[in-house]
Amino acid sequence: MPPSPRTLAFHRLHQSGCFVIPNPWDVGSARLLAQLGFLALASTSSGLAWSTGRADNQITLPELLTHLRALVGAVDLPINADFEGGFAVGPDHVAANVAVALETGISGISIEDSTGNEASPLFDFELAVARIRATRAAIDRSETGVLLVGRSEGFLVGRPDLSETIRRLVAYSAAGADCLYAPGLKSREEIEAVVRAVAPKPVNVLVSSDFTTVAELAALGVRRISVGGALARAAWGGFLGAAREIAESGTFAALAKAIPFPEINQALRSRG
Repeated sequence: MPPSPRTLAFHRLHQSGCFVIPNPWDVGSARLLAQLGFLALASTSSGLAWSTGRADNQITLPELLTHLRALVGAVDLPINADFEGGFAVGPDHVAANVAVALETGISGISIEDSTGNEASPLFDFELAVARIRATRAAIDRSETGVLLVGRSEGFLVGRPDLSETIRRLVAYSAAGADCLYAPGLKSREEIEAVVRAVAPKPVNVLVSSDFTTVAELAALGVRRISVGGALARAAWGGFLGAAREIAESGTFAALAKAIPFPEINQALRSRG
């Protein structure tokens, strides 16, 4: 299967400049983000899980595949799949799951090295590299050209060791990752060190609070910026704030801040 026009466009986005790839959690949020002019979107495991009433990492592989097909069908933009840890441990099993995900029409896929085990939160180095290598091979066999993002989760799982994070990202790059990502980096020094270490490969930085700007990250050489579950949290924050006011005060002032009914109704009507 040759690369789709969306996937080719996705690769071009990673070649120069800096772009924001926001994270919708359902079809409605994907369509609204597309209307705002973003050039690509990425799924969010946490945002999807919360929308179903579950915690992060509790979505099943079949549920995620259905979700990815829905996102791909909802907009004309490249979609990067948050594929968590590949829904398996062994490299061959990860590759098999990736092969199925590639059939959904996604243009990018991210593989993490976190285990979900608090006592040992990161996969052994050699195993983590083998998982990326196996994913690369699955993509190459598919001939889809889907962009591979290698993620190292140390800063999110209580192992904020910059040297180890860089060691892993460099190895993931060598194993075939097209883009490198260490969510949780916040200081200028950390981000610059990662950008230098994996150059010329592009780096994705997660922004989940107001610690930086697009212009600042672009100046550091960051190629791609995502927000993970932050947009979903912002939506939940507005919802819970309004609901708590009703429950605790019996007043409805927060509802006045809601997007007007005609505006959102028309926005979501536009695609039928």
